[in-house]
Amino acid sequence: MTTLSLAGEEREVALAEAQSVLAVAADSGYRDELAFLIAGIEEGEVPAESEETLEQLVELGLQAGRIRALYGPGGEQAALRLYRRLPRGAELGASARDVSKALRALQGRELESVSVQALGPGAFTLSLTAGGTELTVRLDRQGARLASVGV
Repeated sequence: MTTLSLAGEEREVALAEAQSVLAVAADSGYRDELAFLIAGIEEGEVPAESEETLEQLVELGLQAGRIRALYGPGGEQAALRLYRRLPRGAELGASARDVSKALRALQGRELESVSVQALGPGAFTLSLTAGGTELTVRLDRQGARLASVGV
């Protein structure tokens, strides 16, 4: 079983967020999950079975702006570093790298058109055409993904 090591400001922010949620959590099962997570954070090692709970706390705190408001820009940066090491954060990073790699195919070509389309709440497509190649990128809560390629 693997564990996620936490130290410094990452550990401090994660611990404070988990303790804050535990203080208001009503569901006893979730309280047990949080208590287990807190014990791991206090030891500096989050067990794999607690990563999802930690991920949810950090993601929500970042999206709501709570982490920046309470811990400042340094705390927010620490939470972002931590988030990128968690499964969903790592997936988002990989997705962004894949899209960047596809967009490099347009590099050096004359840009013919650019458009953004709203698909729904928090979901957009970005379409670019350059040198006869069209790329469409979907941007939403799941990250940036290549939606289509046309030549």
